[in-house]
Amino acid sequence: MKSRGRHRRQKRGRALRALLAGTALALTAAATMISASQATVSKDPGGLKAFDAAGASGFRLQERLVPQDTLDRLSSAMGRPVGVGAVLDDTDRSLRTPADCTTAERAALPVEPVATRAYCWDAADTRGWRAGAVTTSGDADDDGHWGPHRVILSGWSHDTGRADRPGLARVAFVNADDPDNLTYTWALLAVPTDGGRNYTGLASAVSGLVWYQDKLLVTTADGLYVYDVERIERANVDSAQVGRVRGGWSAYGARYVLPAVGSYQLAAGAPRPAVVSLDRSTAPDSLVASESVPANSERHTRLWRYPFSTDPARPGLLATDSAGGAVASEAYETKTAGVSGVLSYGSGWYLDRASDSRDGRGVLWRQDRRTAKAAECGSDASHHCWSGQAGPLSYWEETGEVWSQSGRMLYALPLSSIDRSVE
Repeated sequence: MKSRGRHRRQKRGRALRALLAGTALALTAAATMISASQATVSKDPGGLKAFDAAGASGFRLQERLVPQDTLDRLSSAMGRPVGVGAVLDDTDRSLRTPADCTTAERAALPVEPVATRAYCWDAADTRGWRAGAVTTSGDADDDGHWGPHRVILSGWSHDTGRADRPGLARVAFVNADDPDNLTYTWALLAVPTDGGRNYTGLASAVSGLVWYQDKLLVTTADGLYVYDVERIERANVDSAQVGRVRGGWSAYGARYVLPAVGSYQLAAGAPRPAVVSLDRSTAPDSLVASESVPANSERHTRLWRYPFSTDPARPGLLATDSAGGAVASEAYETKTAGVSGVLSYGSGWYLDRASDSRDGRGVLWRQDRRTAKAAECGSDASHHCWSGQAGPLSYWEETGEVWSQSGRMLYALPLSSIDRSVE
């Protein structure tokens, strides 16, 4: 297990930043593909409006942890859990570099600012699955690594089309040690059942992921599910089934299974965290969230944050009161609707708004309590410069990169380039 101590590998960080600076991708061709349907300037949403303390108290989640004997019973039946390192040593698929991506795939990349790193997922491997959220080992630990590894986690959702199995969710564990050769394998997100004698798939679309210390927080339709990356189980039967099967355990074709160790359920009246990310600029570190409001809605979108626990006995969990409730430490309203990615760092909140059309582009706003700014591109000063299928935002503080995903494109760009583009 990784040590909890916060340490900085400064020499390795400087070398990595130099490498990234010298290997920025020439993706300007994608930057010219601006849809004519986006030739209007986006409406400025203005500054954020803060809730008072009483208003922020309404963003309450109730923590419910899976009993330890349930987890132990499942581990005893499936075999000793493995950690992230074992999963990365077993990667069996590769991401493609931009030269091997199609023109249509590359068109999903932002126009301004441009991506400095980009990869695409294999179409056959992701057919029928919808890309969701992204988090990294830069979230998990402030040195940017998990053990010796640099890791990216990418969440995907699948509608099975079966009434008895409403949906499935899985996470790609990506070995990012070599920026020129990203490899990965799948782990199915699951929920223990029958006191740990079996499990079922997580029947919820994945729109938000945050990996913090040894926990992975995943957005669901009714709150957040919590997973422990030190409790990954192996699936020893390759089939389309989920759970205990003849001969062992199956995970719908995935090699690994992540059983949930807890959840945070919505209190009465609390908004649902649709997209989430980690903010390391606060003390303590915090989970930031945005609800989902349709792009054509007149209702304002709510943004808020929960502090993480500083109790060494509760690594990776949210701070809770004596009743097990996680309460927001601050909350805001924004006029930006259709938010599909949220990031907070320092005094700025970054919100990406998806395109209003299938072939158009989205907008990335940087907001604070006074103003809202977005990049401009094209001769008409349009703000529609971001990826069309706007997605998650995850900040890798050690490298200064923001990671996101649009369709089958996984990409990164410096936060500093975003800030420059909106000035």
